[in-house]
Amino acid sequence: MSTAVAQECLIAGELVLVAASATAAALARDPVRQAVLLAVLGLCLTVLFTFLQAPDVALSQLAVGTAVTPLLILLTVRKVRRPTASRHDGVERGQEGGDES
Repeated sequence: MSTAVAQECLIAGELVLVAASATAAALARDPVRQAVLLAVLGLCLTVLFTFLQAPDVALSQLAVGTAVTPLLILLTVRKVRRPTASRHDGVERGQEGGDES
C-alpha cells in the first residue's frame, strides 16, 4: 500500500469520526452531554486538519472548538441550573405577599 493510499484511508476514517461525533452532538438532549460531544467533535476536527496539513487551523480548532466553547457552554449550563438563594426567596416573598392581600 502506498503512502498516498494510506493517507487517504486515514482521512476517510477521520471524516467518519467527525460525522459520527457531529451526529451524536446534534442528537444529544442533555446540554452537558452536548458540550462534551462538542469537545470530542473539536478534537476530531483538530486531527483531521492535522492530516490535511493545516496546522494553523488545527491549533485554532484545538483552542476554540475543543476548549473554550465547551467550557463556556458548561459554565452557562451550571449558572442556569443552579438557582441562587436570594432570587428564589424573592420570588417566594412576592408570591406570599400577593396571597395575603
